[in-house]
Amino acid sequence: MIDLFTWGTLNSRKISIMLEETGLAYRVHLVDIGAGEQHEPDFLAISPNNKVPAIVDHELDGGPRKIFESGAILIYLAEKTGRLLPNAGVGRTDVLQWLMWQMSGLGPMFGQYYHFARMAKDEIPYAIDRFDQEMQRLLTVMNTRLGEAPYLGGNYSIADIAAFDWVRNTRKLRDDELDWSRFPHIDRWLEDVGARPAVQRGMRVPSDREPYQRKRGEATSAGD
Repeated sequence: MIDLFTWGTLNSRKISIMLEETGLAYRVHLVDIGAGEQHEPDFLAISPNNKVPAIVDHELDGGPRKIFESGAILIYLAEKTGRLLPNAGVGRTDVLQWLMWQMSGLGPMFGQYYHFARMAKDEIPYAIDRFDQEMQRLLTVMNTRLGEAPYLGGNYSIADIAAFDWVRNTRKLRDDELDWSRFPHIDRWLEDVGARPAVQRGMRVPSDREPYQRKRGEATSAGD
């Protein structure tokens, strides 16, 4: 059994999608980041960077394994199950380079844009423009790649899982602000990935179903 510590964040949904894709048994524990639960000692013992998601894998002979950082968790679960990440060779490199692209570029740059454009107390035009331009550059890079291959790593993989909700959220929030006709391959990819049953199930964790509204510690299987 795997314990998933999560909240309704874009990074957290990477892991619920991956767990649904792999079919691993897991329990959901909510970490209310609005209430500051990510700073509690019990959670910091699992995720010292005080961020969700994190997991604890209880299925190991040497005892439970704690893992934090969404990219590291995706790699761990892929290697544990032998799914969605090639074992070696060019295929593995292709997936990992696009996973690192999401972790180091798409996620942080998109996050900075939304902070300055939607959340910051004071409007800073330079920062908004800086991250808007970087967001559009990254979307152009992604669209070009998806014109060459159906998925970021060639075949559907953890790289697509990592990017999906970040791009889906941006497509929804900036529908009227960006010329999405520039990114037809991204729209096709969003439709393909979003149609996967495991993705749809993972996107509902922890929202939309009563069991996932329980307080942390009152865990339930995501398969319920």
